[in-house]
Amino acid sequence: MISLVSGALIALIGGAVLFTQWQVRRIEARHPPQGRFMATSSGRLHYTERLPAGAETAETVLLLHGASGNQADMMLPLGDKLAARGFRVIAVDRPGHGWSDRPGGRDEASPATQAKIIREGMASLGIGRAIVVGHSLAGAVAANFALDQKEFTRGLVLVAPVTHPWPGGVTWYYTLAARPVVGWLFGQVVTLPVGLASLDTAVQSVFAPQQPPADYAEQTGSALVLRPQEFIANAQDVAGLAAFIDVQSKRMGEIAAPTSIVTGDKDAIVYAHIHSAGSARDIPGARLVTLPGVGHAVHNVAPDTVVNAIADVASRANGHASLAPAAP
Repeated sequence: MISLVSGALIALIGGAVLFTQWQVRRIEARHPPQGRFMATSSGRLHYTERLPAGAETAETVLLLHGASGNQADMMLPLGDKLAARGFRVIAVDRPGHGWSDRPGGRDEASPATQAKIIREGMASLGIGRAIVVGHSLAGAVAANFALDQKEFTRGLVLVAPVTHPWPGGVTWYYTLAARPVVGWLFGQVVTLPVGLASLDTAVQSVFAPQQPPADYAEQTGSALVLRPQEFIANAQDVAGLAAFIDVQSKRMGEIAAPTSIVTGDKDAIVYAHIHSAGSARDIPGARLVTLPGVGHAVHNVAPDTVVNAIADVASRANGHASLAPAAP
């Protein structure tokens, strides 16, 4: 009897692994790399780029995506609008996400480590300074740029950022998937079948109370995060974030770069009254724009407001008054 149960369990796991491998191939064929690669000592980082028409030199804006995402989530709503305003725009897949490498595994989950790797990649493109924009989890990465990569960071824009300690923990499956061995098995057996079934619901929760565009998941390649290796990398990022934030949040007052924060007051994923308000309180001279009725996907719902905030930070970095109002 025991042998029959064991055999059935092994067959079930084997079937799930084969299904996962099949789906990974389908997802990757449907969502291949859209840009180019920058070299770092930790492998390659995938990035996309938009250039302003007719500009010989342009201020660079570095766009950093949040958890469970990739560069397209930032580039699609913001890239063309920023290029039209005269900016050079680069959106990077953070290490382990999208089509970027992550040979260091959990050692590259730290926002500080990711900031160093991304800066190294930017240097390989000859870019020594940029305005850094981070959404959600990447708010911690962007803030670290302003703290530990000060000479690189001309300005800082935080979009619905994670920056301060929050009550409670993280969703259980992040903690499970971040564990050695068990996380691998979870990624191989559970992630893809369950994730594919719940992908639309997950996207809707990020946009709530707004509705996502009908083609959002397809246009951004959201399913890429369901691949086991990327899902585990994403889980490692999320599971280790609270401990990192506990330390970094105490340093926010050291940020000297011109800073703007854009958030929605209906964000049910990252609480604006903790993170955005805390950043506005702690960062000297920071400007906070709170959009009424807007959820977590601020840059998708109100891209012009985010672009205006970036332009405002660029103007302040150049020692000028505001180029554009921070609010619409």
